[in-house]
Amino acid sequence: MPHKFTTLQLNSEFEVYNNENDLPATDFNLLQQAKKSLVKAYAPYSNFLVGAAVLLENGSVVCGNNQENAAYPSGLCAERVALFYASAEYNNIPVVAIAITYKSSGGMMDSPISPCGSCRQVIAEYEEKHDKKIRVIMGGETGKVFACNSVNELLPLAFNRKALI
Repeated sequence: MPHKFTTLQLNSEFEVYNNENDLPATDFNLLQQAKKSLVKAYAPYSNFLVGAAVLLENGSVVCGNNQENAAYPSGLCAERVALFYASAEYNNIPVVAIAITYKSSGGMMDSPISPCGSCRQVIAEYEEKHDKKIRVIMGGETGKVFACNSVNELLPLAFNRKALI
C-alpha cells in the first residue's frame, strides 16, 4: 500500500550585499561593533574568533564574543553571550537586530557566518518573548554580507513554548 503524503516546501529570503559598505547605516554600524567585539573572544583551542552585537529597541548595543573552555562543550557562542547579557541587563527591552562576524587563524574569512543551531533557537526564543522579529546580519572579515528580517528564515518550524503546552 503506497504512503499518502504531501510536500511542504519552505523558502527563506535573504538580502545579499556585495560588501559591508553597501549595508544600511544601522546594519553597518552594528556589524562594526561585532568586529570590535571579536578581538576579545577567548578561543585558545579553535582560534576561531566570533563577535556579535545586539541592537535593542532603546538604542543600546550589547556585544559578546565566543568563550571556549577545555571541557567541551562548556564554552558559549558569541550570539548567546550577547543575547543573554542583553536580557540580563535590559530585561524587558526587545532585541531589534543582531550582527555576527568572525575571524580565523586559518586565513581571511570572506564568506558570511550564520548562527549555529543553538544560537538560532535562542534568537527564536527572544523573538517569541517580545513578539517582535529580530533582524540577523551575517558577515565575515571581507566579502558578501547576508541579512534577513527574522530568525525564521534560518530556523523554520522552530521549537517554541507552544509545544510545551
